[in-house]
Amino acid sequence: MLRYPRYIYTTKTLYGDTGELIVEELLLNGKMTMSAVVKKVADRLTETMEDGKTMDYAEVSNAFVRLADTHFVQRCPLVPDTDSSDPGPPPPAPTLVINEKDMYLVPKLSLIGKGKRRRSSDEDAAGEPKAKKPRYTDNKEPTPDDGIYWQVNLDRFHQHFRDQAIVSAVANRMDQTSSEIVRTMLRMSEITTPSSAPFTQPLSSNEIFRSLPVGYNISKQVLDQYLTLLADDPLEFIGKSGDSGGGMYVINLHKALASLATATLESVIQERFGSRCARIFRLVLQKRHLEQKQVEDFAMIPAKEAKDMLYKMLSENFILLQEIPKTPDHAPSRTFYLYTVNVLAAARMLLHRCFKSITNLIERRQFETKENKRLLEKSQRVEAIMASMQATGAEEVQLQEIEEMITAPERQQLETLKRNVNKLDASEIQVDETIFLLESYIESTMKRQ
Repeated sequence: MLRYPRYIYTTKTLYGDTGELIVEELLLNGKMTMSAVVKKVADRLTETMEDGKTMDYAEVSNAFVRLADTHFVQRCPLVPDTDSSDPGPPPPAPTLVINEKDMYLVPKLSLIGKGKRRRSSDEDAAGEPKAKKPRYTDNKEPTPDDGIYWQVNLDRFHQHFRDQAIVSAVANRMDQTSSEIVRTMLRMSEITTPSSAPFTQPLSSNEIFRSLPVGYNISKQVLDQYLTLLADDPLEFIGKSGDSGGGMYVINLHKALASLATATLESVIQERFGSRCARIFRLVLQKRHLEQKQVEDFAMIPAKEAKDMLYKMLSENFILLQEIPKTPDHAPSRTFYLYTVNVLAAARMLLHRCFKSITNLIERRQFETKENKRLLEKSQRVEAIMASMQATGAEEVQLQEIEEMITAPERQQLETLKRNVNKLDASEIQVDETIFLLESYIESTMKRQ
């Protein structure tokens, strides 16, 4: 649920206000029929439009079809038809099934109409008698898509977030052009590659060149140079899988996630223990196994400081100590003590800390809101009075009098509260981004084992 705003914002960026409201309604309700979503969204959009303008059902329906085509929404699985001849007892819970082909199949609906505005309370009071209200209730006739429910495909959103993180990482490491090439490759593989696959489908250099965005002026020769450069990069985000079609290239999704998770760990160590600790961590990660003396020599850090830093990271479980005895008695004088990094274990430990951080942030926000509950309620009442007076055309002096109901110290307190809550919200979103990266890496690693 922490990620709901991110899902909604992503849809707004890709499909505009209509797509945003479709996803919002599906997230809030869990599942809905297409006709119900279209009508609800059309009504909501009509309310925000100027008087005399309405939102057509067909326009909302088209946005829904686009979301289904790109797999951002999918059909809910159904309870299978049970065979009445089966003598055994029924299962405690039914197994939901869905045909893969029908998962994104949009029913053919001829939705004709426009969004309606809600009547204001005074219109209801002074307007029609109560007997006429039933015309606003739903028709009893079943809609053509009755029983076909839709839900948000969270895996598809997570795939999009992962792709954005990879593109951003390539842009930071190299340049904008290389990130645009990687973005094009990921966009071509969106539907053909399952979200859990370690590699994308192989793509030829010619296909990538044809799929580059219109107006992106790079020649085929420059594209090949960029692809070779990306394939030779030590991070190995891009791999070459053949020479046909000008060269076949794949994106190594598992390696990309592993690099992003490792970079996150390095960043945390640098912020907590300083740049020298981060240097030791990178060194142990690169060399895999090192003795204490080797760490001191390679990192060029005095023995006392290096020992102190290693023990700090060891106590926090960022690095591990592995004992290799020469003799069965495990005598310290005849045992090698090697420092090593288990990225998977460190990522799990950091994920655990992220969850604790999120909990603390949520509790702090709730505490701040509870402490200032009376002031918030007063502020909301004043805003409601102001809005109703502005609607009735009140004079400036009257509005000013209402505004002065909140004193200067109270206004300052409200500003401080707003600033603190915004900071806590932003922190939640940032921690959730780290959680997403670590979870994706752990899931990808567990599938490979």
